Amino acid sequence: QLQLVESGGGLVQPGGSLRLSCAASGFTLDYYEIAWFRQAPGKEREGVSCISRNGGSTHYADSVKGRFTISRDNAKNTAYLQMNSLKPEDTAVYYCAADHIPFHCSRFNMYNYWGQGTQVTVSS
Repeated sequence: QLQLVESGGGLVQPGGSLRLSCAASGFTLDYYEIAWFRQAPGKEREGVSCISRNGGSTHYADSVKGRFTISRDNAKNTAYLQMNSLKPEDTAVYYCAADHIPFHCSRFNMYNYWGQGTQVTVSS
């Protein structure tokens, strides 16, 4: 059974850092694009970042560009989201997702395989 499990969320002060992990089981992540999404209370879910299956292409939302870095380790069947210079507005539940996405990983409406989410809270 295809499963994605996020970890690494928590409470951090503004300006701090967190690294989220997305571990896949039941399938080989090599052949899938991976994306990170987030959903804050009362807001719609938004695509934050994505990475192509070979890691050669990435995309970032303007709100996180220069602060977040997406990566993947196909040997470990895991993807990561390094989040630096965190702001209170980054507070949300973060989800990873995977799927076969044609042309570019930033076609965020095409992801069908989802993790359960991990809470990130940025507060002093």
